[in-house]
Amino acid sequence: MIHLQQDSEGFIRMKRHFPATAPVTLTFTDGSQEEFKGSRLNEIYDEALAVYRAQNQLDAKGFSRGPKKKVQTAIEFVAVRPGMSR
Repeated sequence: MIHLQQDSEGFIRMKRHFPATAPVTLTFTDGSQEEFKGSRLNEIYDEALAVYRAQNQLDAKGFSRGPKKKVQTAIEFVAVRPGMSR
């Protein structure tokens, strides 16, 4: 079982996908807990990554098609809130 703690700004640290069948317990800042499946957290991560890429004008693979410059292509923190496990 994987246990994650939400930070004070509403994010969890997630640099990669979790195994799809792994149970993940998430403790929110208000003290409540919720159990997620790894596949659901992976979906939330993918949605956040797509939003990040769209806002930074990156393509679906995370590459910048504009002028050459150093661009961060991934995210490390994902926003979560109670009720997202459904």
